[in-house]
Amino acid sequence: MNNTVIMTPREIVQELDKHIIGQDEAKRAVAIALRNRWRRMQIKDPVLRNEIMPKNILMIGPTGVGKTEIARRLAKLAGAPFLKVEATKFTEVGYVGRDVEGILRDLIDISVKQERELAMKKVEHLAEDAAEERVLDVLLPPPRMGLTSSEKDSSTRQVFRKQLREGALDNNEIEIELSASQVGVEIMAPPGMEEMTNQLQSMFQQIGSGRTKTRKLTIAKAMKILREEEAAKLINEEDIKTRAIENVEQNGIVFIDELDKVAKRAEHGGGGDVSREGVQRDLLPLVEGTTVSTKYGMIRSDHILFIASGAFHVAKPSDLIAELQGRLPIRVELSALNVEDFVRILTEPSASLTEQYAALMATEGLELTFDKTGIRRIAEVAWKVNERTENIGARRLYTVMERLLEVISFEATDRAGEKVHVDAAYVEKHLGKLVDDDDLTRYIL
Repeated sequence: MNNTVIMTPREIVQELDKHIIGQDEAKRAVAIALRNRWRRMQIKDPVLRNEIMPKNILMIGPTGVGKTEIARRLAKLAGAPFLKVEATKFTEVGYVGRDVEGILRDLIDISVKQERELAMKKVEHLAEDAAEERVLDVLLPPPRMGLTSSEKDSSTRQVFRKQLREGALDNNEIEIELSASQVGVEIMAPPGMEEMTNQLQSMFQQIGSGRTKTRKLTIAKAMKILREEEAAKLINEEDIKTRAIENVEQNGIVFIDELDKVAKRAEHGGGGDVSREGVQRDLLPLVEGTTVSTKYGMIRSDHILFIASGAFHVAKPSDLIAELQGRLPIRVELSALNVEDFVRILTEPSASLTEQYAALMATEGLELTFDKTGIRRIAEVAWKVNERTENIGARRLYTVMERLLEVISFEATDRAGEKVHVDAAYVEKHLGKLVDDDDLTRYIL
């Protein structure tokens, strides 16, 4: 696992606090779950270590309060294979749509990519040197009888090497022999047939492997391609696959969003909810622990952490089938956001919304500033609109800010050098009429 995962629960919460306002209970739950992955790996007894299963989490809360954002930030902190999926994308086996086993196939793809990038980084200096030598061989072709080491490091070669490293030759064109790119065959997988199409694709990709072709490129582009080629020669693909599978099995995290959309509404009876319940039943073995066949090998899901979330406006957590409820033992409720939360969202997080808009306008030479009264009025408008129409949480701030700054965004180029100060009066002038008119609010904000 990445070093960031060795952070304590308190440090993880502090890191999440930089980006997400409130929702302390949810932050604590994911911080403990993340730390427990590391704790389990420290246990010396392999039998006991294998018996400790992750405690899966169900996050319940209205839309726009931070459920998905917690998952997104957790992915960056985790340093582990992380996948976010929507439950609504999957269907019961036998119906048109994706099979839930595709979750693990996507997760192993992510893990292999991570491991390959790490392996490439370890050999980047060697790859850089090898690429440099290949370019120098083109610029200064060796004599047919071969070179001695003293000739190879001749003063002329050293001059070219210095120019190459300084970027003085970047725009020069050279003809160089490169590996022929693999046949680009993209096969669109029918739902549920991903495994077969993966096998077909790998078969097509082997066609033409090992061939080379001469291309005319600038030295800068040639160096980039050669670095990748040389790095690929230095890494062991089998080791990458082995590490990737182990990383998925021991440290993988899957975030399943919109779980409430596949819950069977009690008041609807048995009718058209067969596929919804089927998705839940298909998720059961995956969440509890099963083996799935992928193009990289068999993967067990016993120790993968599953975090599910849903608004549960219409359906309730109790509408999920009992077996799935039992596999999500930790329940966390996220609270709806109020005016104070909106004020904090606009000012406290790193790269807050106000900071983003100010930076965008600064590129045009326009100075945009917000004062406390303006920020509070924006928060009040967003909260008021949420109360009177659909409550979409913090996402309403995007709509309000876009509407508020629409004129400035359009005219920014012509107003370079000006200063625009957003206070309560400015917000009232641009949004006051919209907020007071219910019909306009529904369509515009």
